[in-house]
Amino acid sequence: MSASDVLSWTSQDPRQSQLFSSNGVLYRFQTEPNAQGNSVTTLWRAIRPTKEDRVAKLEWAPNGGLGRAVIGKSTLPMADLVRPDDSVYNGRVFNGPDGYTYRWRPAPNSSDIVDQNNNVIAFYRSIRPARYNIGEVHGELHFVRNAGAGVVMHPPLMDLVTVTAMLYRFCMAYGL
Repeated sequence: MSASDVLSWTSQDPRQSQLFSSNGVLYRFQTEPNAQGNSVTTLWRAIRPTKEDRVAKLEWAPNGGLGRAVIGKSTLPMADLVRPDDSVYNGRVFNGPDGYTYRWRPAPNSSDIVDQNNNVIAFYRSIRPARYNIGEVHGELHFVRNAGAGVVMHPPLMDLVTVTAMLYRFCMAYGL
């Protein structure tokens, strides 16, 4: 796996964090209150050094729980992106942009995303906090470039993996 396939993740709060590699910041989660006072998290993806595209908008429920997600032209409940997986303790399921089902599942030293054939396509692991000029890093999101159909690095799936990774971290941290 090349170093660019590993994104360092700043902040213990995934809703206000950045994911970066040696090439710079690739994703940025920014959380702010909306006009009604509810939190809204926007996921931005760098497309060049001074330009970002909005990947997703996550509108949290008034109580701080899961609300709704706007990803591209689709609006769906956040809960649909982290549906409990009855077959695995603390496992979660989501449908990918390709129509296939993907699963977050705990592993001994990480949390893995597996495809429909149980290939690990990405994983998140916590690390001991380390200081970088971009911020304090608390974890790493690894993309397994050639696993499964080999499309995890393509923006629609890579973006959705990043959104669900944040939601999975949030759910595990708050017991949702």
